[in-house]
Amino acid sequence: MSFQFFFFFSSLLVLGLAFFVSIVEPSRTISPIVIDSTPPGPGLCALSVTFHGYKCQEFEVRTEDGYILSMQRIPEGRLGGGGTGGTKQPVLLQHGVLVDGMTWLLNSPDQSLAFILADAGFDVWIGNTRGTRFSRKHASLDASRPEYWNWSWDELAAYDLPATFDFIYRQTGQPIDYVGHSMGTLVALASLSHGQITNLKSVALLSPVAYLSHMNTAIGVLAAQAFVGEITTFFGLSEFNPKEKTIINFLHTLCANPNIDCYDLMSSFTGKNCCLNASTVDVFLRNEPQSTSTKNMVHLAQTVRDGVLSKYDYGADFNVEHYGQRKPPVYNLTNIPKDLPIFISYGGQDALADVRDVLLLLDSLKLHDGDKLEVQFVKDYAHADFIMGVTAKEIVYNALVAFFKRQ
Repeated sequence: MSFQFFFFFSSLLVLGLAFFVSIVEPSRTISPIVIDSTPPGPGLCALSVTFHGYKCQEFEVRTEDGYILSMQRIPEGRLGGGGTGGTKQPVLLQHGVLVDGMTWLLNSPDQSLAFILADAGFDVWIGNTRGTRFSRKHASLDASRPEYWNWSWDELAAYDLPATFDFIYRQTGQPIDYVGHSMGTLVALASLSHGQITNLKSVALLSPVAYLSHMNTAIGVLAAQAFVGEITTFFGLSEFNPKEKTIINFLHTLCANPNIDCYDLMSSFTGKNCCLNASTVDVFLRNEPQSTSTKNMVHLAQTVRDGVLSKYDYGADFNVEHYGQRKPPVYNLTNIPKDLPIFISYGGQDALADVRDVLLLLDSLKLHDGDKLEVQFVKDYAHADFIMGVTAKEIVYNALVAFFKRQ
């Protein structure tokens, strides 16, 4: 197994995007699963929402660069109420990388954030990033072609998020609350720093990732030292499919490393999650992970390596061609409007959104209006607890809902 392959896959894992293998044991045989590129059958509403007794609507959103994104809407709680039509407050939930909108629906209705918000009177919208199972359409490109996958989180910040906000605003006529987890926080911060999101009311960032240089796993240290510039060429892969046979086989190679505990991979990469339910993990494993672009994974690995939040690094010569300068432009987080209400919740056991990196993010927001920034530190939480933890409602979501209602 090549040195570059090891480091690239390590960067994938250390970003917390591989907890789908958390219950794999080294001795087990892992059967490859192939993602079908044909249009999906039932949508997310039918799979995870309506059978719980909630109304749910499916929408498609077209981005400026032609990608067609799936979006779901839960317009009211199971008992209705909380306002009707345009009087309800819209909130957008945006997942991280290698997962999709199912992220917000994994637990029971009284433990899943999407349902909790709907029952609290919000008009809930769920985003699905390009390339995931419900968002594989394009105006002119086919997902089976490399051209479809020529994007990173730069494009998610520049195109996907603005298109999603514009669509919701046209439907509701109201400014929008936003909740992001992991990469969902990264794209929001990048987009906000460039003034690309309009009609925004407030933001909640769960396990925020912006600076990634303090990951505290052995794999993280290796990934941070990786030379990632040639990985796309080396792989010859445009779509990064975590269920593809080559990567699954590599798990066995990884598990042969004595420093890797394959009996608890989730803790190895996300930190020690305190509050996960085994049945929730089973639901997760039946639905995730999802594809992303290899270019996106390289960009994330560059963020780990370089310790700055910047655009995709094509290398000095090609950066001149793309950006007119030898280094990629940096996202300046001090450009985020100082009067924007922001709620940040992070965990003391999170190996991905490490406490030191979150403190760097908070330092970049030090001039933010004091009454507009609310920070919550949860000592026992790791990365996955914020979206899958059975105690998240009492510890995080109640505070988040109260924050939104105060704005």
